[in-house]
Amino acid sequence: MKDLFWGTGVAHSIMLLAFVIGTGLYLGRFKFKGISLGSTWILFMGILMGHLGLRTDPSVLHFVKEFGLILFVFSIGLQVGPGFFHSFKSGGVKMNLLAAMNILLAVLVTWAISAFSGEDLKTMVGVMSGAVTNTPGLGAAQQTFVDVVTSGGGDAAAASADSAALASAYAVAYPMGVIGVILVILLGKALFKIEPRKELEALEAAESTESQARRMHVAVENPAIFGQKLGMVLHDFGGGFVVSRIMKGEDIQFPTADTILAEGDKLLVVTSQQEVDRVRILFGEEVPMHREDWVEKDHHLVTRRIVVTKPSLTGQKLKDLHFRDAFGVSVTRVIRAGVELVAGPNLYVQMGDGLICVGTQENIEHLAQKVGNSNDALNKPNLVPIFLGIVVGIVFGSIPIRFPGIPQAIKLGLAGGPLIIAILLGYFGPRYKITTYTTASANLMIREIGISLFLAAVGLGAGADFWSSIVGGGYWWILYGALITLVPLCITFVVARALCHLNFYQICGLISGSCTNPPVLAFAQGMYGSDYTSVNYATVYPLSMFLRVLVAQVLILLAFA
Repeated sequence: MKDLFWGTGVAHSIMLLAFVIGTGLYLGRFKFKGISLGSTWILFMGILMGHLGLRTDPSVLHFVKEFGLILFVFSIGLQVGPGFFHSFKSGGVKMNLLAAMNILLAVLVTWAISAFSGEDLKTMVGVMSGAVTNTPGLGAAQQTFVDVVTSGGGDAAAASADSAALASAYAVAYPMGVIGVILVILLGKALFKIEPRKELEALEAAESTESQARRMHVAVENPAIFGQKLGMVLHDFGGGFVVSRIMKGEDIQFPTADTILAEGDKLLVVTSQQEVDRVRILFGEEVPMHREDWVEKDHHLVTRRIVVTKPSLTGQKLKDLHFRDAFGVSVTRVIRAGVELVAGPNLYVQMGDGLICVGTQENIEHLAQKVGNSNDALNKPNLVPIFLGIVVGIVFGSIPIRFPGIPQAIKLGLAGGPLIIAILLGYFGPRYKITTYTTASANLMIREIGISLFLAAVGLGAGADFWSSIVGGGYWWILYGALITLVPLCITFVVARALCHLNFYQICGLISGSCTNPPVLAFAQGMYGSDYTSVNYATVYPLSMFLRVLVAQVLILLAFA
């Protein structure tokens, strides 16, 4: 029993990790003036246990930390993948420029502190890595340190021991790197008098006007299509809209490919904001009607949502499934990850999609059997794409990227590689018949387990030398780390809000992603309750990770110059 509580075996390591995570999550339930640090308490509990002398096997601790981080970023990538490229197109360039500005400001502050305080620049690289919570940057800096020393004829073992000072500086600065970012979020929210509820409503309204489904009531006024079959018109000019129903006089009909368009016909069209002008040009101007006008007269047609639960349908285009011709049912919208999409003919179907159908009750029942519509099928996890995706992500993150003049190759690492592959799987998977669907609860479970393991491992690893490093002069590192964290982020927050007019949730994702800071992302989601933060986090994370690793290595090279 003594080894169980005070040893370093596997059983002791698992028990200690579970204790740190459990107590940390329990403390995260408490709020002070409505503010809670959430799962960040796990980090502090790990530091405390490490300081009290509780140890784990180093190899086990390293594995848990890296595997936890992989689970966390991979689950985020799968979640935000379907909407990632839309997010990037609608503001990703601006956000990545702001993230790059934040990173360069941190480098300038680091160099300035070293120049004015006399602190060794190599040590300051460790402080900077901790201040921005970037473990891959620390690892790259240590490797560059060893490479430079050994290339000059130095002893590799001695160089490795000397590079450990960077890890001590990292550990001392890391807690402030987490707390500092949270403080910037809270202070920025107070300074600009931000109300998260209104910010969320504004984001949802903007999203609905840009890409989500929109109903239009139009009259057929274009002489060029009088007497034409609807199928031919859609074949020649359709793509971004769906004709849900047609009203001829007082009679409401379900439109088919053979429906003849006549002057004065009224159409119920489902489209996106971008396609509104094209629909008006093709058919005619909008008419003052409401959805109730169709419902009151539409006694034989019903609207119902059915769910795609057959994996064989994943990757097929709506037009190739022939729902209208084979079943007499029109699919007007597709609900995916909580977002309504226009059911255009070229939209790829994937497992978990909700299809909003219009037709007779009998025909919709037949279509439901075709697509599955079984909740039990959705509850079964699809683990093959997850684990194979992690394999590909690790390989991708290990590919060296070389730059002229830099002896050490740059890598995206165990966090950046899996994140990018997960995003690509989430977006392109359905097109290649790869089922990546997981329920929201399953995705959240993977994410929470991952971040909990990561924080516990980091805390336990940093706790052993935390106090001794502070007493030995490392208390200055806390101040230096605070400056590296706070100064760039405060400037970035003000620029993002005052000059770029970004939404609060976008800023939360921007600053947590540019600091490659999973604990702050978890805090923002838990505190303000929106996945918009994750989308913007993932938008800036890949470039930020790459730049953080790059600048850490460049500073080490400058320190030896």
